[in-house]
This record gives sequence, C-alpha cells and structure tokens, in this order.
Amino acid sequence: MAEKIKINNNIFIYPMPVTLLGANVKGKANFMALGWVSRVNGNPPMLGVGVSKSHYTPEGIMENGSFSVNFPYSEMVEKTDYCGLVSGEKVDKSGLFEVFYGELETAPMIKECTLNLECKLAETLEFPTNYFFVGEIIAAYSEERYLTQGRPDIKKMEPLLLTMPDNSYWTLGDYAGEAWKTGKSLMAKKGTEEG
Repeated sequence: MAEKIKINNNIFIYPMPVTLLGANVKGKANFMALGWVSRVNGNPPMLGVGVSKSHYTPEGIMENGSFSVNFPYSEMVEKTDYCGLVSGEKVDKSGLFEVFYGELETAPMIKECTLNLECKLAETLEFPTNYFFVGEIIAAYSEERYLTQGRPDIKKMEPLLLTMPDNSYWTLGDYAGEAWKTGKSLMAKKGTEEG
C-alpha cells in the first residue's frame, strides 16, 4: 500500500452538491451558487449553509429569517455558474429563473430546479470569513418526474457536483451499492452485530 503524504489542510469535501441559495434581499429574489451545504439534524429536518460574509445574500437571510436551497440539474450549469460570478448587489438575478414562493412567502425558489428546500432560519453562527446559517426545512418541493416511489431519485435529478480547489463541475457517476446493506456480508464473515 502506498505511503500517505501530508497535503494542504485547506481542503474541501469531495464532491460538494451544487445548489442555488435563494433569499429575498430588499424585496427582490436573489440567488447565489453554493456548494457548502449539509444536513445537520434529523428531526426536525435541518440543514446548514456556509456563506461568505462578502456576499450579498446573507443580508436577505437575516432580514427575512428564511432562505431556500435549490438543486439545479446538469443542463442548468451556465445559469448556475453565472449566479456565482455576479453579485445581486450589482445585477438583478430575479428574472433569470421562474420564481415561486411556498409557506414562508419570503424564501424564493426556482421552478426549473429538480428539488427545492424552503427553510426557516433557526440559528446563525459567525466565523472569521463566513456565516453558517442553520435552517429548518419547512417544506420540500419537486416534480413527479424526479421521484421514484415518492422520493427524490438522484439519477432522474441529474445533479451538479463541485470540486474545489480545481473549481470544476461534475455529474453523477455510477451506482456503487446500497447504504446500510452492502457491508452486511462482511458483518457475517466477522461475526459482528449491528450497532
């Protein structure tokens, strides 16, 4: 087996989901490209988003106490990247997509996206360069064509993925196995129990 070598510790998780973070800022829908997204709680369902303090979007999240996380499909790569290149402070991005609102009425969502999560702000953590917004997922929206047995189907959704620091977009690879099942054959060989 090859020897491990130490690399730069300013590393990113491989890969990251490509999303469009939505917030109303000064009464107008705004979207920014975002890869720093993670589920942080099971029930109630909550997720966290890491957003640079230099961005325009945090102002709207704090102003309204809400945000959305929208999952674009692979063919939306150009518009998605554009949302990461230009600031809503200088460019009106509200007309770039077909926007809709859900229960909170202050978290703009994108109809073209395969999955939309409407979030109520629960907590804001401040770090040296970023805010970490924790939101409760109040509602989730999709379309029948992206679901299998009522659940989001990753193959049908064709999500975009991001790697950094090479700053590249990717699409989904091959199926590798079923979670919480594939390792059971090894458990049987080792004589271990589920824990």
